[in-house]
Amino acid sequence: MGRVSRRGFAALALAGLASVPRASAAPRRAPEAAGGGGAAAGEMRGMWVATVTNRDWPSRPGLSAARQRAELTAHLDAAVRARLNTVVLQVRPTADALWPSPHEPWSQYLTGTQGRDPGWDPLGTAVEEAHARGLQLHAWFNPYRVAVHADPGRLAASHPARRNPGWVVAYGGKLYYDPGLPEVRAFVREAMLDAVRRYPVDAVHFDDYFYPYPVAGQTFGDDRSYDTHGGAFPDRAAWRRDNVDRLVRETAAGIRAIRPGTRFGISPFGVWRNAETDERGSATRAGVQTYDDLHADTRTWARENWIDYICPQLYWNIGFAPADYAELLRWWSGVVEGSGTRLYAGEALYKAGDPAQPAAWQDPAELSRHLTLARKHPQVGGHVFFAAREVTADRNGAMARVVADHYGKPARPAR
Repeated sequence: MGRVSRRGFAALALAGLASVPRASAAPRRAPEAAGGGGAAAGEMRGMWVATVTNRDWPSRPGLSAARQRAELTAHLDAAVRARLNTVVLQVRPTADALWPSPHEPWSQYLTGTQGRDPGWDPLGTAVEEAHARGLQLHAWFNPYRVAVHADPGRLAASHPARRNPGWVVAYGGKLYYDPGLPEVRAFVREAMLDAVRRYPVDAVHFDDYFYPYPVAGQTFGDDRSYDTHGGAFPDRAAWRRDNVDRLVRETAAGIRAIRPGTRFGISPFGVWRNAETDERGSATRAGVQTYDDLHADTRTWARENWIDYICPQLYWNIGFAPADYAELLRWWSGVVEGSGTRLYAGEALYKAGDPAQPAAWQDPAELSRHLTLARKHPQVGGHVFFAAREVTADRNGAMARVVADHYGKPARPAR
């Protein structure tokens, strides 16, 4: 996930409209009173900190340990100033690690060289410093992305993807682990759970990547794993969804066994399926549907309470016809109703004030209106903003407007 890979898809998925008319959670909070003093009760007020391609942090690879730490704590301080209570830090961006993992190399986004020790423990420090400020720290993992390039020779010599080339699929100019191999699922699960064993993280967080977003004219090359493991399924799509379901259920079980009380949340692309495809879907015309294209049955995960929270990326403005924020908030509220899964709305702060975005995003009040609308849906337990550098820069004052209108008082972290 990252500005290009993850967030660009909010636009790219809808650019395909020409081809498509197309762990139990705590009790939910009551909606806050309009006027926005900010509730003292627990709600999610979060921000993502992306490390892939040095999107948010570190500002560039190769900084000294002291400079990296100073930049990290500055992001935490910015979260406090914005009266947020949760930081979602990307700690495994490309099958690597921002902690001393015995399974995977140090991330190249720290030193510029994958596998080089940065001289400090970023995740351990982040947990300690976040907790010292009253913030929760959710550790964000990308399960299957190996590299944002397609050359295995550029990976560290010790990288598991080089030692196990049969695990890897090149697709769309990137490298991915094959989710259809049981040994891959076991490995990535153990690599991620190592962080849960080592650190008192408040949650494990997955982003929107499972099977990769579709690339026109290309096929994800999992014939070998499908031929070996897919015989019991009616088609490849059903088998792929089962592979992703297994990872979700097995990760949830591992978290409960290792550190009870640590939550598990997922932030999927905002559209499960369009109603035109499935009557249970949303009244949208998205060019990407997670169920069909990423083989991620996000609706089932939420309804069956396989995860503690779901934070769909609702990266469109109110009234945007192909994918209206208001419609998707209503739809997701219905999905989680009675499920025990908490719902948080992923918010596109990065679009606010961007001249390349539609007119709605030039209005500093657009995001504030999202929070006002959410009060009409008691199932919505808060919001997470993408991303850290926009929280600090606040290009057109949209974040300041959210704070003034809705975050007048600090709030205890959501549980």
